[in-house]
Amino acid sequence: MLSSEQNPQKHWLIASENCPQQLSEQWFNADYWRTKKAIMGESRGRSTTYFIDSQSVAGKAPFVLRHYCRGGLYGKINYDRFLYLGIERTRPYRELELLEKMVAMELPVPHPVAGHVWQRGGFYQADILIEQIPASKDAYHHLCIGELEQDVWHAIGTTIAAFHRQQVFHSDLNIHNILLDEQAKVWLIDFDKCALRAGDQWKAENLARLHRSLTKEKTKQPNFHFTEQDWQVLLSGYQQGG
Repeated sequence: MLSSEQNPQKHWLIASENCPQQLSEQWFNADYWRTKKAIMGESRGRSTTYFIDSQSVAGKAPFVLRHYCRGGLYGKINYDRFLYLGIERTRPYRELELLEKMVAMELPVPHPVAGHVWQRGGFYQADILIEQIPASKDAYHHLCIGELEQDVWHAIGTTIAAFHRQQVFHSDLNIHNILLDEQAKVWLIDFDKCALRAGDQWKAENLARLHRSLTKEKTKQPNFHFTEQDWQVLLSGYQQGG
């Protein structure tokens, strides 16, 4: 269950059940972690995601810090402001809430930590902290280096099926949001704008989105190690897990 608190400057802190008691607004500022020499790495996409050694401050597993921003043409006009309709309808609140539910379902997702919302008039800016999956890299990274074993493709399929059985709709199911750890366990990440969704009609299109992601990367990089046979193995895993 999430808790939230607003200070006089209209900064909200949203804490998950997994959040350390010493949660501070500073935790959402990369410069704070930089001064502590705690930034272990960065990943650049729409915004910069920071991988943080939080042990000395929070006594927890490493954190991932992500700022919410928009993509596409609209993102060039309005980079990171969203319409404020109440704290429980903000993007970090909804993502943290869904992560808590999925952890309770024993789905392979990162544990939620906390969120930050800065309300400015009718709009807000926001950030999220989650726990990092230890010793993991995205499947895209692995496929750029070499082939995945067939049992890994099968496991990706059964993992997606597990989410679909629980009616979890991942709005951006692509090869970058699938992680493999050192034991080749499959994890899904990045649940911004995702939700529990009724019915089954959306599930085939959800899989098709992942297939488009794979074929797109194959077109961009001839050495991207993906074949249609791999996809059939993934589908076999999905059907067995469904």
